[in-house]
Amino acid sequence: MPMSLVCPCCGPPQALAGGHRRRPLPLLTRRAVSAATLLLAALPFTASSPQLPVASASEAAVAAAEEQGESGVPEGLELERYTDQEQGFTLLKPTSWPKVDKAGAMALFQQEGKGSNNIGVVVNPVRLNSLTEFGTPQFVADRLLQAEKKKESTKSAEVISAGERSGHGGLIVYEIEYALDSTRGGMKRIFSAAFVASRKLYLLNIAYSDAQEKPLDSQTRTVLEQVLHSFDSV
Repeated sequence: MPMSLVCPCCGPPQALAGGHRRRPLPLLTRRAVSAATLLLAALPFTASSPQLPVASASEAAVAAAEEQGESGVPEGLELERYTDQEQGFTLLKPTSWPKVDKAGAMALFQQEGKGSNNIGVVVNPVRLNSLTEFGTPQFVADRLLQAEKKKESTKSAEVISAGERSGHGGLIVYEIEYALDSTRGGMKRIFSAAFVASRKLYLLNIAYSDAQEKPLDSQTRTVLEQVLHSFDSV
């Protein structure tokens, strides 16, 4: 433990921190869903491999959301299960957030009238069997922040938390939360979850406005965390 969505082109190999050896990587030419996709720039994967997604909502998270119902949930953020049988993933998403098309995104949901608040899922092939082979949650979070800070639009970026949880079948899922201030969208809170399964990197990214004049409230945060914890393998 907050996320390529477009056709990558091959870039030169670079050295990873901590003694990790970097293989030739595709360079991301656009941000697409959100900052979490920048993790792809720090992981080795084959550019020619097809993109096949996977992610599913854990039964515990779904049960918790159903038990909670609409009590205490901000208007427009009631959750429902979204399932894509063809691609093989399920997750929780706000009922009022429609799915929109975006090149490279397996699923992208945006708040109506405010597309900068969104939930996206992307998948890319990697040369790893588990995310733990790449590094700890804090190491991955640091790589994300390094990538963010290199962008001209970024004014500041700060990790709030980085940890891991067990997913389906004992799968290790990293979860990262960070605050981002940029010239494109202002202050945002980013929640990201990532795991590797079948040599594919699965990324969930949640971006939500966290402006000083209207900070992220505790009820909305709770709902977004439910979405974050629902990301899992089938």
